[in-house]
Amino acid sequence: MPIPIITQGITEGLSSIPYSYTVLKIAPWILLLVALKYYFGGARNSSERLMHSKVVMGGTSGIGASVVYELAVRGAQIILLTKQHPSDIFLVEYIDDLRKSTGNQLIYAEQVDLSSLYSIRTFATKWIDNAPPRRLDMLILCGNTAVPSRGHREQTSDGLDEEWQVNYLANFHLLSILSPALRAQPAHRDVRVVFMSCPSYIGAKFDLKLTEIDHTAAPSEGAKIRRTKAGTGKIQKPPTKQAKLPKHLNAYKRPDGQPPCTRVITVDPGLCRTPGTRRWLTGGTLWGLLLYLLTWPIWWLVLKSPQQGAQSVLYAVMEARFGRGEGGWFIKECREVDVARTEIKDEGIGKSLWEFSQAQIETREKEGAVKRALEKKEKEEEEKVKKMAAESKASSGGAKDQTAGSRRSRRANK
Repeated sequence: MPIPIITQGITEGLSSIPYSYTVLKIAPWILLLVALKYYFGGARNSSERLMHSKVVMGGTSGIGASVVYELAVRGAQIILLTKQHPSDIFLVEYIDDLRKSTGNQLIYAEQVDLSSLYSIRTFATKWIDNAPPRRLDMLILCGNTAVPSRGHREQTSDGLDEEWQVNYLANFHLLSILSPALRAQPAHRDVRVVFMSCPSYIGAKFDLKLTEIDHTAAPSEGAKIRRTKAGTGKIQKPPTKQAKLPKHLNAYKRPDGQPPCTRVITVDPGLCRTPGTRRWLTGGTLWGLLLYLLTWPIWWLVLKSPQQGAQSVLYAVMEARFGRGEGGWFIKECREVDVARTEIKDEGIGKSLWEFSQAQIETREKEGAVKRALEKKEKEEEEKVKKMAAESKASSGGAKDQTAGSRRSRRANK
């Protein structure tokens, strides 16, 4: 069909073809839009890997959900780490839909609230408290939260900045407890730990002293959160921890004398239209949401979709060469790149961050344990008081029923 039209245009002129000039005016713009969309969409993963029998821990939102879907299609057993309880009706329906769409029934959920150190320890200790050790081939850490650009910062139940804890400290805590399970995997098994990073780490100003709660604030003002600031106003995951983690895991000498089988990979997926990004762009307001909807074509063009952002993660998961070596690679646009900041590979900074994170978790967990013990004691006392009140009411009611003038007492006397 196109050939006769082209022939007619050459022999009889473009005016003989209906709407020819309109098409020629619009076509270049359409081609430009397609080219820009392809460019901003980033690289595509070209690596493949057999995923049957692999046990993978992943997420349920944004890029994590896209990665989990692709791995489930390839036959991996998926353990979804979610804040909701596995019996939550929405989570149950989500898992059912995921099983049907992927044709994979090996999809389950475990409750892990990244904003609670106690919840992380409860899950992780339950996972490693198994003999023989449970199989674990891959851990994809993509949990993230973002403070709206015009919103105020929140703190978790542990008294820490929400971004600092969810984006970084929770991952550190989870891996610290799960590390024995990773080290216990057979030497021939290819075990990978994949971290999600963010391009804004390049401009982040990181100071360990600024991640604590400022208890010196006036009582009327409440406890203020000191925080790090980046170009996006977000507390970033310190990449120095990812640089030190491979050495931490590989320092363990296996009883069988084989080399370690765990590799750590950091991935920068680029800027994507994830729930966290939308939350930051809208500023946490309805007016911001309206503005986002009105300007959505721009964000659709320049920001990746979660599926496009997942391509670099899938590359890190499936590329064969990452199954060898000691790990510590940094992936962006489906290729290995060098980090943009030299202090990321600084041993001194990495050691300071590691020690600081351990000390902070230990302190907060002790405070949380005391708090839970007091709450449990108060609850037991309240239940005891209620029980005593109920018993007192029952005994007084029984005595009232046995008065001399009552029908029951007269009937008993007869």
